[in-house]
Amino acid sequence: MTLTFRKLAATALVILPAILPTAALALDEAQKKEIGEFIKEYLIANPEIMLDVQDALEKKQYEARQQQASAAVGDNKGALFSSEHDISLGNPKGDVTVVEFFDYNCGYCKRALSDMDKILSEDKNVRFVLKEFPILGPDSLAAHKVSYAFRQIAPEKYGEFHRALLGGKGRADEQAALDVAASLGVSEDQIRAKMAASPNDDQVKEAYQLATSLGITGTPSYIVGNEAVFGAIGSEAIEQKLANVRTCGKATC
Repeated sequence: MTLTFRKLAATALVILPAILPTAALALDEAQKKEIGEFIKEYLIANPEIMLDVQDALEKKQYEARQQQASAAVGDNKGALFSSEHDISLGNPKGDVTVVEFFDYNCGYCKRALSDMDKILSEDKNVRFVLKEFPILGPDSLAAHKVSYAFRQIAPEKYGEFHRALLGGKGRADEQAALDVAASLGVSEDQIRAKMAASPNDDQVKEAYQLATSLGITGTPSYIVGNEAVFGAIGSEAIEQKLANVRTCGKATC
């Protein structure tokens, strides 16, 4: 392939999407076919360009997702950082807050539990808000209902409950959650009475509405500063974002 041909094909790849509607009207069938062949041959000879295109698309989508999340954080600060339905671990007056959306049956959330504990043990000025977000089926919803009741009965033990249920082996369901509650001194009768008197319907509804506005579709997902973080990115990455918030007021400086 000659240098001139490569330049022509590359130029066509760049400008064709922008002029396609006009070009479709201005070119005859033979010209359309010729340009199509140029592009096809160029891509076959240089398939790696598709990786660049994919990277550019993912970057564009990520930036759009972050813009949506940033706007949603500003619009929902109360529900995100100080909802009556949530409980926090760490320093209640910490200078930086992390909000984690999690599901008790999320394998990545289970692995990320150690990330939270590492951050809390090393940073005594961070507040961790746990946003229960049951999205992995009926068992998850049932486990979160028990969790919500336990939190209202024994909020001082919620950290232990959370770590035991999320860190446990096997699937988290109603019975597993009841067993954890019983091990911490809260009986099944107490839990069931509280579930009947104060179901977690409003809590789940709020979490789903927030997730939709933030563009969150999976767990774990975090809010740090004005930024949404999608996936279990590890403690070091979260710690860097916390440092950024303290330095420049944003998760990414």
